[in-house]
Amino acid sequence: MEGGLRDPLTGLANADDVHATLAAWQANAARRGSSTIIHAMMVSLQRIDTVNVAYGESAGDGALIETARRITHFADDELSAGGWIAARISGGNFLVASLERCSRERWQWLAEALADAVALPVKNIGGDGTARLWPRITLLRAEGETSGAILDRLAGAFAESFEGQARRIAWVNGVMPLHGRSNAQLEADLIAAIDRDEIEIVYQPQYAVEGDRLIGAEALARWQHGKLGLVGAATLFTLAERADHVAQLSRHLSEKALSEASSWPSSLRLSLNITPTDLASANFARDFLSMLGESGFSPDRLTLEITEQMLLADLDQVATTLEALKAQGVNLALDDFGAGFCNFRYLKVLPIDLLKLDRSMIDGILNDQRDLSVFRAILAMAQALDLSVLAEGVENEAQRDLIAREGCAYYQGFLRSKPMTAFEFAALG
Repeated sequence: MEGGLRDPLTGLANADDVHATLAAWQANAARRGSSTIIHAMMVSLQRIDTVNVAYGESAGDGALIETARRITHFADDELSAGGWIAARISGGNFLVASLERCSRERWQWLAEALADAVALPVKNIGGDGTARLWPRITLLRAEGETSGAILDRLAGAFAESFEGQARRIAWVNGVMPLHGRSNAQLEADLIAAIDRDEIEIVYQPQYAVEGDRLIGAEALARWQHGKLGLVGAATLFTLAERADHVAQLSRHLSEKALSEASSWPSSLRLSLNITPTDLASANFARDFLSMLGESGFSPDRLTLEITEQMLLADLDQVATTLEALKAQGVNLALDDFGAGFCNFRYLKVLPIDLLKLDRSMIDGILNDQRDLSVFRAILAMAQALDLSVLAEGVENEAQRDLIAREGCAYYQGFLRSKPMTAFEFAALG
């Protein structure tokens, strides 16, 4: 995400930063003698007032923070090819803007996928409550417009487009793409892509802070769709969930990553993300360990990453599953730590080896003393619990130098490398 001014609640950019960033994009284009096409979407949460009334304002704030996390992860996953900014404009209103070159069909499809992600249940609201926040999204493709005009047009169209209507996506000019692909068609495309082994895995390298030594990589799924372009992991699994093919997709990706990593030097580790569907299966540990044995990849070189959202359903079953994996030498990481509703009980009852700090924990540590204090507190807690810490989203030398001084052991981010193909990673290693 570009820009430096932040919303104090969510950590996203604020309206001032939106104006500054969009103006910078346009100025850069003008210096090149060209115009800039900016794709923007306004995301407005419905029912946020209901959450405040039902559970209290602190619960509503928590829901906004979780929504911001989902928006950031989505943009980071789907818009990495171009510059982007995610902001909280006011209340439950968020903005995503991007320089990515894409068709109207792709921008609308991205809005549909983001709406699906935002609409997933938000748990642990007001203690143990659950809420769903229904987003409505207005889209705009702007060329040569000021940032003020872009925001005004989005807000105005939003007020007009959804009055008394149930739809959740609308364009500023009211014109919807004529050749978009239905959700059912996308689900069918995905199933066919799995069967044809068209889902690619890219690898985000990970480094030891001391000496910048390469230690391994996180496997990330990508799908180059013939009509819509690049589809990131988050949206892949959203589609798979609707088609009831999450388990099939997850196993396919794990088998492929383990196969590709089997030729790596023995000093390099592989990190795999596992899904809530995986952990919900009572047989997951047994089946996964069987697959791991067949691959020939050593369990002590493997880290499985789980997020806090996976742990909200049946913690006892999750603990049993993770203990079975841990007993065979598999390492376990708690991913996106600090981004959502942190329940420290997880660190007490689960056999976690590593905390992966969400990039939001790193963004402000150079210029915000409170952010730095939180970062230090997490490192101190991890040390007390004998946990390693990996910082995600390290993008410049100043961030890397700071986490080194504070004692963080590992990092990943665009400072050293972006996600790369298996062939490129093999050359790096």
